Amino acid sequence: MLFANPVKSIFSKVFTGSPFDLEKQTPIIPIRHMKFDFEPQKLDPKFFMDAELASAYFASLSIFLTYGEDLVIDTARYHRDFIQDPLLKQRVTSLIGQEAIHSKMHEEMNDAYMEIDLPVKFFRFLASKVFDYGFNRLPQPMKLSLMAGIEHFTAVLAEYMMNHEEIFFRSHDEKQRAIWMWHMLEESEHKDIAFDVFQTLSNNYWLRIAGFFPALITILVLISVASTIVPFYRKPSNLISWSYWKDIPHSFSLIFGLKDGVYGSTVKHIFDYLRPDFHPNDHDTTEFLEYYKDTLLNPETGVLAPYFVKEFIPALRN
Repeated sequence: MLFANPVKSIFSKVFTGSPFDLEKQTPIIPIRHMKFDFEPQKLDPKFFMDAELASAYFASLSIFLTYGEDLVIDTARYHRDFIQDPLLKQRVTSLIGQEAIHSKMHEEMNDAYMEIDLPVKFFRFLASKVFDYGFNRLPQPMKLSLMAGIEHFTAVLAEYMMNHEEIFFRSHDEKQRAIWMWHMLEESEHKDIAFDVFQTLSNNYWLRIAGFFPALITILVLISVASTIVPFYRKPSNLISWSYWKDIPHSFSLIFGLKDGVYGSTVKHIFDYLRPDFHPNDHDTTEFLEYYKDTLLNPETGVLAPYFVKEFIPALRN
């Protein structure tokens, strides 16, 4: 019996609804191993469009992402045991593998950030409190919903970045460029897996929506507010620097501007998640992915070629 384990019996009360149709699944995805060897002195603190505060947002996001990815890994691993479909179970293993390497590589970059006076220890402390005393204590059905919500936001971010590839080439920092482009590729590759797991095991609309809002508040509000201290921590003279204060409206526009901002221009995509019949693959990124893979993984000219180690596809098991 699926819920014979008393620890897991909570699902029999919360996970209601019909089985989810998995016809929209994308092909199985590989787990890629990377090696960046970040050099602190070569990290560009204005990597994102030469804007200090906008760049600080992504530095802060990198730190918080490791905690979010660990939650996704633990939650996906727990729920994999409930999945009957061998292909979906295989794809969950790919999700776990990709997220584990994302977390490891971002931790290495975060360690390098620490060497150039970013408040990594403080953000790790803050993120640990949010997750250890908040998200990680949620019941498993809610954690599954939160996992799907987190993956929705990374999918939105990935699609935006693939649509604005030129952002990455404004800086000469090749390794930050590579890690973010690789991360966005893989977030788009596996964007539907967490959602399909949630729908397969739950298909509870209100539970799905309940996981959306904590992800929204963390990614759009908490990380944004936290990132405002980065420029002053790194360079206290920014407090009295007119050039820095002029940068603030520009940075805000880059992140939240309605025309081209990361989240402002994608607000319809973000809140499309609230549609009852939403599915991540309603936003088709197939053509972008094919172009992006060639741009990144071409052995001769690919952005990732110097940092790519190996890849493998998990075995298909019942």
